[in-house]
Amino acid sequence: MALGKGYGNQDCSMARGLELVGERWTLLIVRDAFYGVRRFSDFLAHLEIPRAVLSERLQYLTDMGVLSKDSHEGSTRAEYALTDTGLALWPVLASLSQWSNEYLHSEAGPYLIYEHDPCGTELADRLNCPTCGERVRLADIATSPGPAANRTRDDVVSRSLLKRRRLLDPIR
Repeated sequence: MALGKGYGNQDCSMARGLELVGERWTLLIVRDAFYGVRRFSDFLAHLEIPRAVLSERLQYLTDMGVLSKDSHEGSTRAEYALTDTGLALWPVLASLSQWSNEYLHSEAGPYLIYEHDPCGTELADRLNCPTCGERVRLADIATSPGPAANRTRDDVVSRSLLKRRRLLDPIR
């Protein structure tokens, strides 16, 4: 018997949220959008996801208002960007990443290090700066490769993540 995709009998907010982001690839697509991935081909190369699955997930995230899809005049390539709804998922991704680093960590250390760009302080919880004491704006978060960063992959996203860069800055 195939598993259903919905949680219709569940009467809770978490079940409604899982309807949207609980599919295997969804949070990784959203994560890559925070990294600055905008193009289908870059999502495809970095995630190594089946083309049909990526197409379906991007369409669903667009339909649900997590991503917007913009086609540029004279170009056949569409670009995806996080909407306000998508940007509001940052604390979820940040907390999951922090939890994973703490409880499922790589022996080598983190894959990425998150920093408060204006002051250079590492953000352990990805939301608040321990030096400035302020809640960190997404536009002020930079990433640098951590000790466990994969330095052998050659796609544009992986190469970009090997340099210090701000979240949301488009990868071109």
